[in-house]
Amino acid sequence: MSRADFSTTVNWPDNKRFAFSIFDDTDLATIEKTKPVYDFLAEHGFRTTKSVWPLKGTDDPSYGGSTCDDESYLKWIYQLKESGFEIGYHMATYSSSERDKTERGLNRFTELFGQSPSAMSCHSACKENIYWGSNRLSGMNRLAYDLATRFKYRNKFEGHIENSPYFWGDLCQQQIKYVRNFVYPDINTLAACPYMPYHDPDRPYVNMWYASSEGPDINSFVKTISEINQDRLEQESGACIMYTHLACGFYENNQLNSTFVQLMKRLRAKNGWFVPVIHLLDFLGERNKIYQISNKERAQLERRWLKHKFHVGHS
Repeated sequence: MSRADFSTTVNWPDNKRFAFSIFDDTDLATIEKTKPVYDFLAEHGFRTTKSVWPLKGTDDPSYGGSTCDDESYLKWIYQLKESGFEIGYHMATYSSSERDKTERGLNRFTELFGQSPSAMSCHSACKENIYWGSNRLSGMNRLAYDLATRFKYRNKFEGHIENSPYFWGDLCQQQIKYVRNFVYPDINTLAACPYMPYHDPDRPYVNMWYASSEGPDINSFVKTISEINQDRLEQESGACIMYTHLACGFYENNQLNSTFVQLMKRLRAKNGWFVPVIHLLDFLGERNKIYQISNKERAQLERRWLKHKFHVGHS
C-alpha cells in the first residue's frame, strides 16, 4: 500500500460508519471495581479487550490488582471471554519478571485461554518491557525524550536486550501479534497513526505495533469521547482504540460514573463497529497488509507522541 492510500475513507464491515474499541490495562483491577463496568459494556453491546496478569507477582506492586491466580477473578475473566470480550496480555505479572517467569506467564496464558495473547501492552513498572522508555524513539527524538526526562528511562527496560536476564524478544516475536506503543489525544486513533498495525524494522522482535487514544482514567476517558469528538469520529469514518484503566474511577461509591454512562450510550446509538482490539487490527491489517513503516513515518509518529507526552505526562 502506498502512503497516499492511507488518507482514503475506510469501508467498515456491514456499512458501519466508524470503529471503536477499548484496551483496558489491568492495573488496580478487581471484581469489585471493574465487573460493574463490564456488565454495562456487555449490556449495551460493546465488546472490548480486557488485559490480565497470568501470574501472581513476588514483589510489592507499584499498582495493585487481581491476577489469574485468584480463582474467583479468573472465573469472572472466563465469563467475559465467553460473552465475546477479548483477553489481552499486560506482562506476566505486576512486578518485573526475568525470562523464565515471562515464559511461564505466556505458557500460563495459553493454558488458561487456549491460545497465545493476540494483543498486549507493556506494564509501566516492568523491567522486561520491550522497546520501552527511550527505546520507543529514534535519533533526535530519543535524545529529546532523554533530556526531558533527565535520562531516567535510558536503558531502564531490557525486554529486547539479548544478553539481559529480562530478554524475551524472541518469545514476543513467536507468540504475540500486536503490541501497543504510542498514545494520542485524538479520538480518531487511525488519523493519528494511519499505518497501524505496522512493522518497525528497527524493532524486529515486535511483529506489529498499534496506537491508541488517551484515556487512562475516568476524567481523561470522558474528555476524549466527548460528544463533539464522537461526532467527528463518525464524520471522519475513523477508528478509535481507547487506552484506559477501567478500574480508575469508572465505578465508585457503588455507582457508575454518570458522564461515562451518558457518553457511552450516545456512542452506542451511532452506526459504529464495536469490536475487540484484535478484530479491529486484523481488519486494518488485511487492508494495509503487513505495512513496514519508513524512517520518516516513524519520526512523524514519534514527534506527535512526544508533543502529547510532554503536555499531559501519560503514556
